[in-house]
Order: sequence, then C-alpha cells, then structure tokens
Amino acid sequence: MCRPASSTSFETASGTRPARIGPSLAKDLKPIYTAPTEAAALERLADFAGRWEARYPAIVKLWENAWAEFVPFLSFDPEVRAVIYTTNAIESINARIRKAVKARGHFPTETAALKCVYLAVMSLDPSGRGRQRWMNRWKPALNAFTIAFPGRIIKPTK
Repeated sequence: MCRPASSTSFETASGTRPARIGPSLAKDLKPIYTAPTEAAALERLADFAGRWEARYPAIVKLWENAWAEFVPFLSFDPEVRAVIYTTNAIESINARIRKAVKARGHFPTETAALKCVYLAVMSLDPSGRGRQRWMNRWKPALNAFTIAFPGRIIKPTK
C-alpha cells in the first residue's frame, strides 16, 4: 500500500521511498481533472490506468471508486475548477503562519498574536505588488462564480 509522503514522492507501507514519481504521476493525473467533459475524463482515466495501474493499483482504484463524487466537479467552469484544485497558495500561507507562531511560542495578548499573524502574511509580499497578481489570477474565477451564483458574490445594486 502506498500513501503520499510529500508532494513529490511516495512512501510504501514499510517506510521506504521508491524513486521519485510524484511529478510524473501528477502530470498524468492533471488531464483527468482538467478534462472538458465526463467522457473525456473517463478516456484520460483509462490512459492513466494503462500507465500506472501495474505499479500503483490503489491510486487507480481510488479514482474509480470516487468517480461518482468527482463527476459534479466537471460541471464547473474551468476557472472555478482551478480555484477548487489549486490549494498551494492557501497551504503556503498556512505554513508561514504556523512557522511564525511556533517560533514565537506563546503570546501575552490576543493583539500580540494578531500582530504576529499579520507580519507573517505581510512578509509573503514584501514588494506590495501581490494584490495586482492576485487580481489577475482570480478575476476570471470571480466572474465565473458571479455568473454561477448570482447575487452571492457581488450584491446587485438597486
């Protein structure tokens, strides 16, 4: 049985690490969750299974067993899908906050804790140009959310 050990390698149940296969495995999975339709995704899953099933049958079985839960994901616009499956930015921020809080240990007041979190987040973008990059990346997704969920993202004006 294999379980993810990190984003770039897998660890077997005995704790040994085989060759780093994470990047190529992830590259072969991406066409499945970026497919435009369910039929295309099934075809790409078959291609993935043809390449990886002999070596990692549990991964293929996992996708097959979870297919019914995965299919509704394909009904979203590509911009919305990118927001759903892209969590690296969120994980990065959480890791930086955890690191800053752990280094500090304890806080005498709630204000001190908030200041530590604020400084950790601000250190992610020392140049101050991150807001524009954020807008460039999220604008298509926000537009798609606004169309898919009218009145929930941007409140209509009277």
